Amino acid sequence: MPLIESLATTPALAEVFSDDSVLAAMLQFEVALARVQARLGIVPQRAADAIASAVTPKDFDPTQLSQQALNNGTLSIPFVKELTARVRIKDVNAAGCVHWGATSQDLADTALVLLLKRAKPVLDRDLDRLALALRQLSETQKETVMLGRTLLQAAPPITFGLKAAGWLAAVERCHARLRASFRDALVLQFGGASGTLAALGSRGMEIARGLGDELELDLPDAPWHAQRDRLAALVSHCGVLAGSLGKMARDISLLMQVEIGEVSEPSREGRGGSSTMPHKQNPVGCAVTLAAASRIPGLVASYLSAMVQEHERAVGGWQSEWRTLADVVQATGLAAACMSEVTEGMTVNAARMRANVDATRGAIFAEKAMMLLAPALGRDAAHRILEEASRRSISQQRHLAEVLVEIPEVTRHLDANVLSKLEMPEDYLGSAEAFRQRLLASPASSTSDNKKD
Repeated sequence: MPLIESLATTPALAEVFSDDSVLAAMLQFEVALARVQARLGIVPQRAADAIASAVTPKDFDPTQLSQQALNNGTLSIPFVKELTARVRIKDVNAAGCVHWGATSQDLADTALVLLLKRAKPVLDRDLDRLALALRQLSETQKETVMLGRTLLQAAPPITFGLKAAGWLAAVERCHARLRASFRDALVLQFGGASGTLAALGSRGMEIARGLGDELELDLPDAPWHAQRDRLAALVSHCGVLAGSLGKMARDISLLMQVEIGEVSEPSREGRGGSSTMPHKQNPVGCAVTLAAASRIPGLVASYLSAMVQEHERAVGGWQSEWRTLADVVQATGLAAACMSEVTEGMTVNAARMRANVDATRGAIFAEKAMMLLAPALGRDAAHRILEEASRRSISQQRHLAEVLVEIPEVTRHLDANVLSKLEMPEDYLGSAEAFRQRLLASPASSTSDNKKD
């Protein structure tokens, strides 16, 4: 892939959107159209055979086609001209049957849809990998206690298993929406000049059905030249997925900070190092994911802006989409691949998690103490007592329970046994495990649902 795209895509998705792949998709449309029309007796079979055998993707010159596309406002026109010239060499009469009844946008849109069809299993594979790794992580860490953190400050404890389940559920919800948007978007575009297939007379729908079958694409109710909602939904759902992956990457990169040290990305020679600091192990998978999550919202906005397309065929709208959509899909796939690798190889430092809980000297259990006192003193009075006790605990660097033992209003209602267990995080997890199990059992996380297309 080009160096400028080294942090923008994966090798698999770079291949999907490569020049050869784009040309193959365009050629696939033209060959399929000729074959269907030959079966229906609209063009001679020999013409379809000549079109199918005249050229391969590697016979085209991408540089020349790109230059010519600038003069035509679309790649379709120079592509069809080159294809027609190649067919003419094999069969003069067959050349007149190339692109019969189709229009440039039919070719461009259907080729794009065929590229998306190839991209879908690449995304599915990495998202399924990620889901499996997160499910395993949640199960193995379901009893691992760690600090909850709100506004980047220490809060009452949670389990790492619950945190991982939250990541999983968000990814699975996004994946379910993405699968649905792919189902909607993978449809044929075939409408001719004004979206009526008038050039094909009464045979238009018949050819359209055959072309959809040949390309294994659904046939929409009507051509969608200026109706871009299906693709816009796909792009938008990629954006939401990227945001969820970015949230996960942000959490992990913060937990990797040396002063926190609760998790680490997989490490191997040549991964995560620094050009100047030999000791560093950088969160590279998270960094690349966060970079993608930062880029994609702007691309989504660009795509949504291009939806406002005039009349039956637009000026500038659909012409802007190829690059935008390809960038969104590739960036989303890169984020999914990175977080799959991070999760599968993650090291969890449960001892450090517990140490960080203990390092708060019980301050995170002020809410627990307040709720224990509230039935006797009222919530407001209990809150004032714990607020003052917390200040003393922090300023004197003493455990909260030690301070509370010295407050008569506390000991009058809470005995020594209760206070001695105040700072046990396992006793203040509430419904953490119930929530974790619900997240793992939600419909979006079920294996059978994941496999539906």
